[in-house]
Amino acid sequence: MSIERIAVLGGGAWGTALAEAAARAGRKVTLWEFDTANAEHLQKKRESGFLPGFRINDAIEVVRDLSTPADAILLVVPAQATRSVAKQLAASITTKTPIVVCAKGIERGTHEFVTEIVRECAPKATPAILSGPSFAIDVARGLPTAVTLACEDPVVAENLAHALGSSAFRPYHSTDVRGVEIGGAAKNVLAIAAGIVAGRELGASAQAAMITRGFAELMRFGRAYGAKPETLTGLSGLGDLVLTCSSPQSRNHSLGVALAKGEPVATASHGKLAEGAFTAPVLLEMAREKNVEMPICEAIAAVLDGKLSVDQAIEGLLTRPFRAE
Repeated sequence: MSIERIAVLGGGAWGTALAEAAARAGRKVTLWEFDTANAEHLQKKRESGFLPGFRINDAIEVVRDLSTPADAILLVVPAQATRSVAKQLAASITTKTPIVVCAKGIERGTHEFVTEIVRECAPKATPAILSGPSFAIDVARGLPTAVTLACEDPVVAENLAHALGSSAFRPYHSTDVRGVEIGGAAKNVLAIAAGIVAGRELGASAQAAMITRGFAELMRFGRAYGAKPETLTGLSGLGDLVLTCSSPQSRNHSLGVALAKGEPVATASHGKLAEGAFTAPVLLEMAREKNVEMPICEAIAAVLDGKLSVDQAIEGLLTRPFRAE
């Protein structure tokens, strides 16, 4: 299949960065933005209001029409908005057009993964997922970044990777869609925990322990829901977990820091989207369905829901019974 025209839906920081990466790879790119103010900002100043100071490639066409023809679509909207945008896309999708979801989360209420939502709402499309250790500004600037791009059809996965790939942006293709989705969703919750450790200045040893034990939770959850171990230990699992748990650039990590410093849950995100806050209760509900033990994620969900204070969550984790690793 030939992938020359790529439509990026979502003009936030990540959408802008991916549009830039696709243009850098030699593709013809259109960038769709729902928000009127940001769309005008993109059209007139050639920069996203969510990625200030970075000018996008002049060849990228900013549009407001969802029906713009494309060989592949990158769906770069929040996980909880995937359903509404996929429904809008359905009428204009031609048979087997790849829709690559670039959000990291699980839908609240339905417990559906993002590619499942695409399959349900746009049945003509071929769902795929892109995830991995990547900050938007790094990708936009052309700094070396490696991610995982998964589709159940191995040929489509490989073609998408070649269409988006360049010397700086390196997508590794896979068929383990579920594993990539689980890594991206779970690591956001664990990054909030890492932010709490950093915000309370519990030390590098505590941070390393939290990441390691958190990864054990991610692995248990992944196995229960059919993920391949090599995916969970790869870029979209362990790689993304290490990045988001180690850097204040992560919105989820920053949320955890704010909570640790006593800011209320309602304002701790400072107006920025932290997907982990939406994913935590869903992840916990799904873990209980499969009898998967996830004490760190459970503690974070309780803090976000106001059932535990940060101090109580930390104490609860530190006083768990000693056990074999």
